[in-house]
Amino acid sequence: QVQLVESGGGLVQPGGSLRLSCAASGSIFSITVMGWYRQAPGKQRELVAVITIGDRTTYADSVKGRFTISRDHAKTTVTLQMNSLKPEDTAVYYCNAVLGNRSNYWGQGTQVTVSS
Repeated sequence: QVQLVESGGGLVQPGGSLRLSCAASGSIFSITVMGWYRQAPGKQRELVAVITIGDRTTYADSVKGRFTISRDHAKTTVTLQMNSLKPEDTAVYYCNAVLGNRSNYWGQGTQVTVSS
């Protein structure tokens, strides 16, 4: 099993920046992919960015050039740097980890609100 703890959400003005972090514990050596998803009110959860164990990254088109995902050397923490935030980025952001056996784990979610 893997436990995921997120931090870093909050309220920011349009054009501002936030950094989200997700710390993994437990069976971390089984993790193959980690990433961030988000869910806005009335919408389905969507991929924001993911990073593989080989540090390959994938981003949603809506965040390319604005968001950057990275992992620490120990590969236990994933960070999402969000710049040039827009009101449409407002959502609950969830950390996700996929293990080698394809099991999925989710964090509790952290609220990001972009508003003036």
